[in-house]
Amino acid sequence: MKLCRLVVGGVPRWGTIHGELVTLMRGTPWADPTPLGGSVPLEGARLLPPCEPTKIVAVGLNYRAHAAEMGKELPAEPLLFLKAPSSLLPPGEAVLLPEDSAQVEHEGELALVIGRTARRVAAGDALHHVLGYTCLDDVTARDIQRREKVYARAKGYDTFCPVGPWLETDIPDPQRLELELRVNWEVRQRGTTADMIFPVAEVISFISSIMTLHPGDLITTGTPPGVGRLAHGDTVEVQISGIGTLTHGVVGLR
Repeated sequence: MKLCRLVVGGVPRWGTIHGELVTLMRGTPWADPTPLGGSVPLEGARLLPPCEPTKIVAVGLNYRAHAAEMGKELPAEPLLFLKAPSSLLPPGEAVLLPEDSAQVEHEGELALVIGRTARRVAAGDALHHVLGYTCLDDVTARDIQRREKVYARAKGYDTFCPVGPWLETDIPDPQRLELELRVNWEVRQRGTTADMIFPVAEVISFISSIMTLHPGDLITTGTPPGVGRLAHGDTVEVQISGIGTLTHGVVGLR
């Protein structure tokens, strides 16, 4: 099943996608998924990020091949950082290149949204807390990241977290997915989630041992090799098998 958030009559709503139609919910999928009554066309809908996070938790260097391309040793445990919820960008909109960075890069990733409160959950039970999976671009000001050695500014700019277009709830094994990122229809990144150093279940378990994960929270799980620069006018597509394709633009402010 596919879940999405969209604007209907000026109001954000959750809904379930059935072919070309979206059936609206009264509330959220985790609190009140009661059908509101009626459907709206998916085509032309103004989609929103399919999450309502109290926090966005990301994992760095979680693909073996990406660690190799960055010249870094494999981490002994997940390397966590936070992205600001204000960095969220709906599908179809454009990343804004900040004036104070000369090297903004794409990082296509598998992301997930929490559907049940998770605190100190075991890895064997972790996937039961997932509402669904989606596509994400962990946009990064690489020059600032290298200079400052911390991630808050480099990954926290407004629009630096495009995510969507929807959630897929029926993913039997998140470690058997193919990911591809294209810029202007040219493949830049290609990988499989089987290359993750820390599988999705272990990532959720590790994070929940540190901080409580609430329904609507967003976790993104690292990027395969091939990260590269973005420029004004680019079109970016993040495609993940079994989920769909996230598309966003890029606009320079200078």
